[in-house]
Amino acid sequence: MSQPLPVSKPPRHVAIIMDGNGRWATSRGLPRSAGHKAGIDALRRAVRAAADMGIEYLTIYSFSTENWSRPRTEVAFLLDLLKRFIRQDVAELHASGVRIRVIGDRENLDPSILSMLDEAERLTQGNTAFTLVVAFNYGSRQEIARAARRIAEQVEQGNLKSSEVTATILDRLLDTSGMPEPDLLIRTGGEERISNFLLWQCAYAEFVFVPEFWPDFNAEILARAVQTYAARERRFGGLKAQTA
Repeated sequence: MSQPLPVSKPPRHVAIIMDGNGRWATSRGLPRSAGHKAGIDALRRAVRAAADMGIEYLTIYSFSTENWSRPRTEVAFLLDLLKRFIRQDVAELHASGVRIRVIGDRENLDPSILSMLDEAERLTQGNTAFTLVVAFNYGSRQEIARAARRIAEQVEQGNLKSSEVTATILDRLLDTSGMPEPDLLIRTGGEERISNFLLWQCAYAEFVFVPEFWPDFNAEILARAVQTYAARERRFGGLKAQTA
């Protein structure tokens, strides 16, 4: 395998839509479950590579609110993979100084999954070397609706005036409160959409879509995406600075 490209100007926060597990497996004549299993190995590579590059936050789209509509056997396998990842990897991540943060709707989750997610967060909450954000049972529209509902409750209770509602207040009520917004969003598998992922937070993110399926993801692919990001000029709605 070729050496990863050198990385300059790494983004502070990278978000990844891990797409293509099923197609990776199908192209090899394997069951979809084999693709999901290989995807866990790719996640481990991504976490190591991101930390090595100096990226501070990595947010991964592990399970969306829409994924519940998949066949029950596939959903059960995905949930089992999540449990195994937490049991097998959290201790090592903790020892490496990785903080785990989980975003998404926790209502009506299976108690066994909820307790594991809570424990992973509690165990690693004091770590500062790197933050792995796991978007589980996550949908951005639903997240924004939850935040809007909390604002409405505060207005009803007289704790907030409707005229005082700002984008800053809503942002503080999102699951990602306190985190920097993603600088770069990567989607694997060749698709070019963001599928209800971090819609608010990615208002000014740079998007990079790569053709490789998620199970093939490695440090070199991440470095190429970061180099693409670094070559772009981010103006955040303004104009390019004029030179004398």
